[in-house]
Amino acid sequence: MSDTLPDRLSSDPNSPYFNAELIERGVGIRFKGAEKTNVEEYCVSEGWIRVSVGKAKDRAGNPMTVMLKGPVEPYLRDAEG
Repeated sequence: MSDTLPDRLSSDPNSPYFNAELIERGVGIRFKGAEKTNVEEYCVSEGWIRVSVGKAKDRAGNPMTVMLKGPVEPYLRDAEG
């Protein structure tokens, strides 16, 4: 597998942007220069991330999320070392 990451990636298996192979390899996200560990989905070209908000769940049992806008830098955690 190449080390290029997609423009958009989601950790939700029901999403069309889900990629199990990349999730297993470990994708890290830097948002506005800070490391984020609770990112559910990101889009580099549109400049946003979707992060979980505490332990709250919606009616379908999915984590509640909020969209934050700013520069997004995804990277592979295993390639970082």
